[in-house]
Amino acid sequence: MTSVSVLDLAPVIPVVVIDDAADAVPLARALVAGGLPAIEVTLRTEAAPRAIEAIAAEVPEAVVGAGTVITPEQVRTAVEAGSRFLVSPGWTDTLLEAMRGSGVPFLPGVSTTSEVVALLERGVTEMKFFPAEAAGGTAYLKSLSSPLPRARFCPTGGVDAAKAAEYLRLPNVGCVGGTWMLPAEALDTKDWDRVQRLAAEAAALRD
Repeated sequence: MTSVSVLDLAPVIPVVVIDDAADAVPLARALVAGGLPAIEVTLRTEAAPRAIEAIAAEVPEAVVGAGTVITPEQVRTAVEAGSRFLVSPGWTDTLLEAMRGSGVPFLPGVSTTSEVVALLERGVTEMKFFPAEAAGGTAYLKSLSSPLPRARFCPTGGVDAAKAAEYLRLPNVGCVGGTWMLPAEALDTKDWDRVQRLAAEAAALRD
C-alpha cells in the first residue's frame, strides 16, 4: 500500500456488512479468489472490528479496509484491528486529521464540487464519491474531470454492475464500490462459490 493506490488495486471494492465475524474469512477468501482483493468492511455492526482482525490475520492476500468511518475513535479502532485503508462517507477537518495521522491510505467522501476543491487544497486527491447515483452519477463526475483533473474518485452508492461499467470508463474514476456481488441470499446460505463467481464478473469489468 506504500506504492499502490487503493483506487488501483481492483476495478471494484466490495462494500461488506458483516453481522457474524465467523463469516469474515470465508467471505474474504471468496472475494479474493474472484479477483477482488480490496475489501471494505463497514463499521456498521458490532462484529466489524473482529471481522477486520480475522481477515487481516487469516487472508494475507486480501487488502482489508474499514468503511463508514466517521469519528477519530473509529479510525483508531479500525487501524488497531488491521485495516489497511479507511473510507468515510463524508469528512470534517477533525476526521481528516485523524485519517491523515493513521498511517494508512484513506478515501474521504465527497458529493459536491466545493468539497472536492476543499480536499484538493488540503493535498488530498483521491476521494470517495458518495452517494454516487443520488449525487449526480456519471454525468456529474464527467463534468468534474476537466476543471478538476487532479481529483480521482471511487463512486459508491447505488452502483450496480451495469452502472459500474459506465463509471469505470470515466478518466477520473479509479474504481467503484458496491454490493451487487454480495446478494443477501448468498450470504444467508453461505454460498461462497456464488460470491466468488460474481466477484470474478466484477473483476472483469475493466477488461
